[in-house]
Amino acid sequence: EKLVRDLDRKLQIERTGDVVPSQNAMILKGEENHLAAEQMKWGFPGFEKGKLLINARAESALERRTFQDSVQHRRCIIPAKGFYEWNKSKEKFSYEGKDVPVLFMAGCYNWYEDQERFIILTTEANSSVAPVHNRMPLILEPEELKDWVLDDGATEYLLHKTPVLLEAHAEYEQMRLF
Repeated sequence: EKLVRDLDRKLQIERTGDVVPSQNAMILKGEENHLAAEQMKWGFPGFEKGKLLINARAESALERRTFQDSVQHRRCIIPAKGFYEWNKSKEKFSYEGKDVPVLFMAGCYNWYEDQERFIILTTEANSSVAPVHNRMPLILEPEELKDWVLDDGATEYLLHKTPVLLEAHAEYEQMRLF
């Protein structure tokens, strides 16, 4: 609970707007036996020049060569106020936690081009996100944070969890004539 309050305070102070792929974001990673915050670039280099891999499917990350070692040994947490998804009509929806100031997204990181970079793990959308999109970030509960980062034995279980329900807000709604 103290970690959540401290992060909420830090996010309020450092808030500079939305973070998009290729930018630095604050993440939490393991240092010895505790969680430590640091800035890290979002996105692994893609297979095509100039493209980034920004997320990976939690269900298959341990089977994919690109992500396997990172998920096994370099897990991280991306704290955020919320995230966005767009529906098929290109309408933007924002998602935030119910009664919690910070969402904790599961991720992993690796070294590329002399710097550490992270990706966000996604899972099948729960009932609060499914009407808009079929995927969503893998959201962790505050009591799961240390297990995700520091306990290799908890990885498989947490990769397959269903995230809590979130509050959705339409940024705008397209008017329909018919």
